[in-house]
Amino acid sequence: MRRFTDRDGRSWEIVAGRESWGAIVALFIPVGEDGGIRQALLPGSGYEEATTRLAAMPLPDVQELLDGSEPKSL
Repeated sequence: MRRFTDRDGRSWEIVAGRESWGAIVALFIPVGEDGGIRQALLPGSGYEEATTRLAAMPLPDVQELLDGSEPKSL
C-alpha cells in the first residue's frame, strides 16, 4: 500500500489489485472522505512486478496514473 496526496490536496491510499480477467490495476481509495474508488491499469508482466513499479513510481507519474483513472465499477 502507498499513500499519495494529489495536486488538489486529497489523500489516497493506493494498492494493486487484480481484475477478474487477469489485468493488474492500481486502486485509488480516498482517505477520510466519501468518494468512489478509482482504478487504472498498471504495467507489468505480473502482480509482483506491477506492485514493485507502483511502490517506486515517482509522484508525478502517480498523479498521471490518477488523472487517467476511471471509477471502479462494483
